[in-house]
Amino acid sequence: MNAPQSAIENKLGAWPDQVEAVVFDMDGLLLDTEQIYKRVMQQLCKEWGFELSHDMFAAFVGIPQTENVPIYQRFFGKDFDVETYEGLMVERAHAEMANGIPLKHGAKELVAGLSKRGVPIAVATSTGASAHKHLDQAGLHSYFDTIVTRADVSQGKPHPEPFLTATERLGVNPSNCIAFEDSHNGVRSASAAGLATVMVPDILDPTDEIAAMCVAILPSLLHFKAEIDHFFG
Repeated sequence: MNAPQSAIENKLGAWPDQVEAVVFDMDGLLLDTEQIYKRVMQQLCKEWGFELSHDMFAAFVGIPQTENVPIYQRFFGKDFDVETYEGLMVERAHAEMANGIPLKHGAKELVAGLSKRGVPIAVATSTGASAHKHLDQAGLHSYFDTIVTRADVSQGKPHPEPFLTATERLGVNPSNCIAFEDSHNGVRSASAAGLATVMVPDILDPTDEIAAMCVAILPSLLHFKAEIDHFFG
């Protein structure tokens, strides 16, 4: 089956000859939550007498929360109380999300379009068990055949385990799947697992290294929705 025209225009690598399933990241890709985390983290840092720049925040993107300690200590010193800070940050961020979680452009349209056609779809996220609640709040949970959180794997991104677990649960070969990611570590994870990886940048722009791991880089998920029929029609 031919690759979609928009993908050809963005082509960086080879698309699968046959696509059996699609695996999505969550934060910054389906849910517009990275901006919420960034705002909460910057405000909390300010209250604690620190400054969290955009570049500093970017270092946390795509990293499981359980693996953030060395990053905090590199920025704010060995005595920085990561446990207390993270607890307050999560509490504030989740309180804000309780009022509604915004979706990224095209997320609902693409996910619903794939589900309507019977395409197996999954989530592979660095977020823990709260991912289920967030997807439910955003109105997306019911569309997915399986959701792999950080709590479901022994090794998080950039290790390939999250995507390998998702494809195993779906019962498909990773080489016949497309992955959508927004972070560098997410791209590394999906690519290492053997999925054809599409990056939709959010906080992070693609580097040459990251671009080389992708089959396409698209401005939004909406740019792929119109091409569903090319793969799944």
